[in-house]
Amino acid sequence: MLWKNIKGLVGAYDSPPSRLRGSEMADFPLLENAWLAIDSGKIADFGPMETFPGIVDWTGLDVVDCEGRYVLPSWCDSHTHLVFAAPRSHEFMSRLEGKTYQQIADEGGGILNSARALQLMPEDQLFEEALVRLQHAMQAGTGAIEIKSGYGLDDEAELKMLRIIQRLKEAVPIPVRRTFLACHAVPEGNWTATTWTRHVAEHLLPRVQKEKLADYVDAFCEKGYFGLEEVSTLLEAASKEGLAAKVHVNQFNAFGGVKLCTNLDALTVDHLEVLEPEDLEALKSSSNTRTMACALPGCSYFLGIPYTPVRELIKADVAVALATDFNPGSAPSSNMERIVQLAILKMKMLPLEAIAAATLNGAAAMEVSDQAGVIAPGRAANVLVTKPMEGLEGFGYDFGESSVEKVFIDGVEV
Repeated sequence: MLWKNIKGLVGAYDSPPSRLRGSEMADFPLLENAWLAIDSGKIADFGPMETFPGIVDWTGLDVVDCEGRYVLPSWCDSHTHLVFAAPRSHEFMSRLEGKTYQQIADEGGGILNSARALQLMPEDQLFEEALVRLQHAMQAGTGAIEIKSGYGLDDEAELKMLRIIQRLKEAVPIPVRRTFLACHAVPEGNWTATTWTRHVAEHLLPRVQKEKLADYVDAFCEKGYFGLEEVSTLLEAASKEGLAAKVHVNQFNAFGGVKLCTNLDALTVDHLEVLEPEDLEALKSSSNTRTMACALPGCSYFLGIPYTPVRELIKADVAVALATDFNPGSAPSSNMERIVQLAILKMKMLPLEAIAAATLNGAAAMEVSDQAGVIAPGRAANVLVTKPMEGLEGFGYDFGESSVEKVFIDGVEV
């Protein structure tokens, strides 16, 4: 295929960087009046129309006029809980009636509710339902994704979730990263945060590694869930097993989790709706390491909690990714375009900053920068084509409509 007269080709590089920090995100490449060549499902070449070299061989060539349209890399969603057994719309009704997230959890809802349902559902049914959700996300433009366990809350159910994620990875043509969310909530019974973490570190984590089911570990570092001691125990055990960490931290409270994660070289710290000066300093000081910030504005929107102060992170020269947090309780949407819209509208990100955070930096946040997140020669042609737009600000301005007209995975329209 040859796409010509592209109004703006976004995120196209000959030699892409692995990530963009702080103010660099606003300089995400935008090539106006461009062309793009796709051959055998891969990006072949690109450039400005004024220097288009012409066509020597027209055999089998499909020429597409993209007048007025932008072409972008597909979205990279680096934080999801896509495998679950049932929605939690009844809890949504409880929130509408005035109950808080913590009150619902204290009454046996929330994560524990999802765990009970998942433990009862057969593995094949869980897989089939999760595959439909994953395909739906791809149809909306997601071209790389991370999926967590964490709704098992016992050994066999956690392993079942990880096996399902592995099956999903093998079933779709996009990169899928697998995260063992080892410490999501304290299981029912006689467990405490300390005893469950110790059990995971000493018994379950080695089983996960023996079956090669995970790329990362994760924990919910939050009051009432897992504290600094437990998270430290898990991350140190994971490091010995060769697994990096992606950690839920500072969603409702800040008590040193960010600094702990940067000290232990976590790949990402996710949520950060609450951010203290010492957290910013820890992330800023980690600029020579790999720890990134991942904002989840869909969760803020749905729960009515503060949005991650991304402008402060950008000012501190931190690399920021955007992700959906897709899950049945606090962010029941896999649509990355809506996340970009919220980032522009609610977190005051410039359009190119938000797109960079949802593509190139999203890929970096799950270590698939060599496969996804940019448009570059030799890469898979996983790209989005917008409707005719005045400018990229249309992603935030026309928030009631989708700006994406077509999605291509491996050069094939989804």
